[in-house]
Amino acid sequence: MIFQLDAAGEKTASRFQATRALHGYSRGKLALDPAYAAIRSRLNESDPLPVLDIGCGVGLFAAYLRDGGWTQPILGVEPDAAKVEIARAAVPEAEFRVGGVEVATGFSGHVVVLDVLHYFDDAGRLEFLREVADCIAPNGKAWIRTTLRDGSWRYWMTQVEEAFVRSSKWIVGGHWNFPTESQVREPFEGHGYTVHSEPMWGRTPFNSYLFEIRRCA
Repeated sequence: MIFQLDAAGEKTASRFQATRALHGYSRGKLALDPAYAAIRSRLNESDPLPVLDIGCGVGLFAAYLRDGGWTQPILGVEPDAAKVEIARAAVPEAEFRVGGVEVATGFSGHVVVLDVLHYFDDAGRLEFLREVADCIAPNGKAWIRTTLRDGSWRYWMTQVEEAFVRSSKWIVGGHWNFPTESQVREPFEGHGYTVHSEPMWGRTPFNSYLFEIRRCA
């Protein structure tokens, strides 16, 4: 097999066999995306709170959490209604809604945001991150994975990858706007949150960073 998975990974991938392409995508993400294991590990070390997955796609991360033993409620929100239907069928033990953070009104817990920030212009991203901050419970955390605009070779490789994804129609839209590190930190630091960031490249050439934001009690 091209993508070697452990037993838990195989269980998760088996949920996504509606099409060969979907199954291949799921296996590839589980094998190559380091953020999944990193966030699950950090969740297991954190307070047992509900999880909000913003931009959840087909529900792969929710499935990964469930198959890894996470028992707290999971709410996934995703603007693509077709992907939400796939998620509901594949992960019936989680809740999925069509839309963005606005359809998670009143949520309080941990928040996961994977590869979403570049869909916003600067003003929209700032507003979005403030909404994310409001969803984090006291002693709760948010994990945000994004590419940073820093001019590195990894940044330019990510630009190429993003263009390919758009051309494949997996993601609809023609423009993207990657943030700087300070733009990610700005809505949190000095407002009752601590922020830690680290590279999250894994076995990819992309300029991915993982931010962990903790809300003080």
